[in-house]
Amino acid sequence: MRIGELSHRTGVSERLLRYYEEQGLLRPVRLPSGYREYHDQDVAVVRRIRGLLAAGLSTATIASILPCLRDDGSRLVPTCPDLLAELHRERDRMTEAIEALRASRAVLDTVIAAAPSSLGEPAPARR
Repeated sequence: MRIGELSHRTGVSERLLRYYEEQGLLRPVRLPSGYREYHDQDVAVVRRIRGLLAAGLSTATIASILPCLRDDGSRLVPTCPDLLAELHRERDRMTEAIEALRASRAVLDTVIAAAPSSLGEPAPARR
């Protein structure tokens, strides 16, 4: 299939699919004409990539772990011995980032709470 069909089947833009290729996440066959040719299994690969990005992993990390994951119905299963340790490191990195954000929010909450009432009502919080 061509890039347009892969884009249609996955809901991912052609530009983003080309970016995934640049990052080594997708490896389409290049035809003599220069067109990219994708296989049916690339649909599942793109979905894996999207899921891993949604989990907070960088494309560099995904490129290194993607060959060590297999689909098992509705979940991804690690298949390489060192992968679990890498996933634990990524989770620890995320936990540290979450804690740093919580600390920053607490400081901001303190500043907001210190505002004199003469400044008026605060704007509703954005979510």
